[in-house]
Amino acid sequence: MSLTLETPHTAATLAPREQEALRHIAAGRTYLQTARHMGLSKHTVDAYLRRIRAKLNVHSTAELTRLAITLGL
Repeated sequence: MSLTLETPHTAATLAPREQEALRHIAAGRTYLQTARHMGLSKHTVDAYLRRIRAKLNVHSTAELTRLAITLGL
């Protein structure tokens, strides 16, 4: 992953619920725990995270976590 994608504008490209899901995953929660906390199905959480990965060209949970930290989520 290129660090050049990690700008303040990157967070703006994510929908608020995508940011929230990313925050939970970066905090170490599972998809199911995230879903329960957000009042969603785990399939919806999975869809949010797939969209985030596609938008930001991220391929692993570790990269997602690093991105969330960089963005201050």
